[in-house]
Amino acid sequence: MHTCYITASGFLSSSMIRSFASVVLQRRWMSSTKTASFVFINRDNSRTNVTAPYGKSVLEVAHENNVEIEGACEGSLACSTCHVILEPWLFDKLEEPSEREEDLLDLAPGLTDTSRLCCQLRVNEKLNGTEIRLPKATINFYVDGHIPKPH
Repeated sequence: MHTCYITASGFLSSSMIRSFASVVLQRRWMSSTKTASFVFINRDNSRTNVTAPYGKSVLEVAHENNVEIEGACEGSLACSTCHVILEPWLFDKLEEPSEREEDLLDLAPGLTDTSRLCCQLRVNEKLNGTEIRLPKATINFYVDGHIPKPH
């Protein structure tokens, strides 16, 4: 059974209201003044130092800092183009990947025991001072050298 609410602009389902509330809570959490600093190790072994607020996805941080990682599904957990490799000690401290994330990682070239999809990682205190490595090879959906831009 679905509950609908009548507003001045039309009907809102209870799932729409829950979704909106989730976004509001996430934005409040992301507006935290706490930040973490970490490093992306790019495919050519160059380093990109970043600082980002807690709560932001690592994929968003990568795009905002011109790190060449695709994220074709824009974080909806539908591809493996944002595959990264974590330091073993960091991998062990993070929450286990979901079954869906593990299934998608199976499609990623260069899979390691510490691979994750960076769209599923949120900036927090555990990332402070760490290195996140981009794999040497990837399967991108974009063509002709397109590099994604943050929205």
